[in-house]
Amino acid sequence: MSKPDLTELLHAAVEAVGGTERPGQVQMAQAVADAVTEGSHLLVQAGTGTGKSLGYLVPVLAQGDRAVIATATLALQRQLVERDLPRTVEALHPSLRRRPEFAMLKGRSNYLCLHRLHEGVPQDEEEGLFDPFESAAPTSKLGQDLLRLRDWSDETGTGDRDDLSPGVSDRAWSQVSVSARECLGATRCPYGEECFAEAARERARLAEVVVTNHALLAIDAIEGAPVLPSHDVLVVDEAHELVSRVTGVATGELTPGSVARAVRRTSRLVDEKAADRLRSASETFERLMELMLPGRLEEVPEDLGYALATLRDAARLCLTALGETRDRSVQDEDAVRKQARASMENVHDVAERLALASPYDVLWCERHDRWGASLKVAPLSVSGMLREKLFADRSVVLTSATLKLGGDFDGVGASLGLAPEGRRALRAQQAQESEEEERAEGDSEEEAPRWSGLDVGSPFDYRKQGILYVARHLSPPGREPSRSDMLEELSDLVQAAGGRTLGLFSSMRAAQTAAEDLRGRLDLPILLQGEDTLGELIRSFAEDARTCLFGTLSLWQGVDVPGVNCQLVVMDRIPFPRPDDPLMSARQKAVEDGGGNGFMAVAAHHAALLMAQGAGRLVRAAGDRGVVAVLDPRLERARYGGFLRASMPDFWYTTDRNQVRRSLAAIDRAAGAEA
Repeated sequence: MSKPDLTELLHAAVEAVGGTERPGQVQMAQAVADAVTEGSHLLVQAGTGTGKSLGYLVPVLAQGDRAVIATATLALQRQLVERDLPRTVEALHPSLRRRPEFAMLKGRSNYLCLHRLHEGVPQDEEEGLFDPFESAAPTSKLGQDLLRLRDWSDETGTGDRDDLSPGVSDRAWSQVSVSARECLGATRCPYGEECFAEAARERARLAEVVVTNHALLAIDAIEGAPVLPSHDVLVVDEAHELVSRVTGVATGELTPGSVARAVRRTSRLVDEKAADRLRSASETFERLMELMLPGRLEEVPEDLGYALATLRDAARLCLTALGETRDRSVQDEDAVRKQARASMENVHDVAERLALASPYDVLWCERHDRWGASLKVAPLSVSGMLREKLFADRSVVLTSATLKLGGDFDGVGASLGLAPEGRRALRAQQAQESEEEERAEGDSEEEAPRWSGLDVGSPFDYRKQGILYVARHLSPPGREPSRSDMLEELSDLVQAAGGRTLGLFSSMRAAQTAAEDLRGRLDLPILLQGEDTLGELIRSFAEDARTCLFGTLSLWQGVDVPGVNCQLVVMDRIPFPRPDDPLMSARQKAVEDGGGNGFMAVAAHHAALLMAQGAGRLVRAAGDRGVVAVLDPRLERARYGGFLRASMPDFWYTTDRNQVRRSLAAIDRAAGAEA
């Protein structure tokens, strides 16, 4: 039987989801099919409106290989599992003669734990949840949430936190969920046969396509113990987020509070000698942390190094003792012991990593007004880890609307452990020439992953739909969030646009300053991130054309408001990382020490990615019109400005403030006429 034509399959799928077939989508689907067939790797930049989900789903389903799709956001996971996959599977069934099974899989803590729900939490965390005299009536918001979770457990078929609406607080959810380390295991748990997490893993094991998140993908790659089912194809959607998500998973943190919690959980389960040694090490660590100043630790101070080593050794002794001693007087001892072991393993592992102070790690101290001091450790780079773990033994497709920064894929490729495009042909030639020699020596250097980059463009005509305006006449931004000339310019632009403004700021303080200032100048609603839930703010912004929404990082990437209600996107300044950011500054210095341009490789790369994402908030549909205004003259004046502009959509470019005001006024009039 002949293989179904990919173009025909894509056409059927697009019809099924009620979409419109795009040339870029067809081009992407063919490239994905070729990469999967050849076992190579592909980076695809697909602009907003391309329909990239079907651009990879159709060739993956047609190929028939087991696949994992990893996304960064809950919204896209839901779209894939609840809309795109069901409709695509049905649309392709007549041609494929099969209905591929698909499933969603998340980390264990995302699922309700029936053992924790019914047997309760370990004693150090359960006090105060309910009135002991009226255990059926909650005495707090936390108690109400727990009762609702108990009722929900009888209704839900998945136990997935994201299926609970409305949601509950993180604190409430932590009472009814467990981490992988805390889990008793299906064979030892009295609720093992009913376990929601185990049911999700079983569905994933049987499915042809598994939808997961970047965090679980990172855990699967980093920890060595596989949590995802074996697969031949990996698709990473929203791939611009992957490096930061992997870095987050690979970051360890140690605080006096977390150590004290581990001490409470463990002391009653081990012998007195081990418990006393642990308490002493914890107290020493806590005293030192009270004196720690925030900032990067180029070297671990001698006293801190000794305290960390002592804490590590005490944790190791307790871990050994936990396996040797049993106390049947402790109610539900297995669960209590498992939680204690999980806490102690975390203390041991992070303390050891901090004490060793590897040159491949970055160490720093943070201070929080409420939580106090914490020590953190993160990998200097995750590129080597990704090259080794992500691209081995499977074909990988990475896609996003923003992968080409400065005009090519090399920056993103390097962050993923991929050789720059220009060097791939040379490396392939060198590898071929030395193959016989390496085979004879039996010591072959790891071959760089083969990959290609493809930009399939966007269905939107950016030069006709949008203007990129740089306020060249303004003063360069300094350390202070308040710039009087910038606020004046912002007010004029918002007034010309008649509201309809998404304000993207480099810090929360800058957003607050701007919101307060414009509320005093303009008779327009100004919404500010933090004054309500993000979802409610975006809903209000999308419903009222005269409304403005100001905020910081999550708005740069998380707002999708097509139509006349978002026609001006303002960036207060180029979003370089803070100079005192320990991890970013360490990465920048490492590049410079290697002879590279650390500023361009790290700071400019970071800013380009955010600016590309932020500018992408403007045009979300074919009929959208508007302006992206950058109130930072460095985008025009500085040498790196061209690199940053080349990373953004190809809008019509100007520095003429009068022209932009006239354009905004015309757009406002047209929008009013449409309304």
